[in-house]
Amino acid sequence: RKLFFDTHALVCLLEENGFTTQQSEVIVSALVNIMNTNLDVIYKDMVTKVQQEIALQQVMSHIGGVKKDMIILEKSEFSALCSENEKIKLELQQIKKQVMDEITKVRADNKLNLNLEKSRVKELHAQQDRALIQTDRKIDTEVADLKTMLESHKLDNIKYLAG
Repeated sequence: RKLFFDTHALVCLLEENGFTTQQSEVIVSALVNIMNTNLDVIYKDMVTKVQQEIALQQVMSHIGGVKKDMIILEKSEFSALCSENEKIKLELQQIKKQVMDEITKVRADNKLNLNLEKSRVKELHAQQDRALIQTDRKIDTEVADLKTMLESHKLDNIKYLAG
């Protein structure tokens, strides 16, 4: 392992500050052991480049599988939606045909009812015209009878006055 500081320089520094050579070497040895232990802990948590590549390949493989599944699912969903859309179109066409048939039937019924009402109105007008003609004839007959009676009374008055 590489150490990122000069151990001999540290021993010399400790000796200059009052430590003996043996004490300085023990302190530096303890520091090296602590650093090695810390590096071991750090290295345990770290992954190597090879492990990282393997993990990346596994993830990419998994993503590829998910993509395939999604494409298959998308195609099946699209097919299902298309078939559902076709069913709805057919139902809509059937409903449209039924509505058109109903509209045609209602129109025919309305025309028939309208023609019946027209014929009833014409018949009613014809009856009223006949009744009016009969009334006019009765009036004419009554007027003629009254004229005849008036002439007859007139004649009787002339006979009476002449007599």
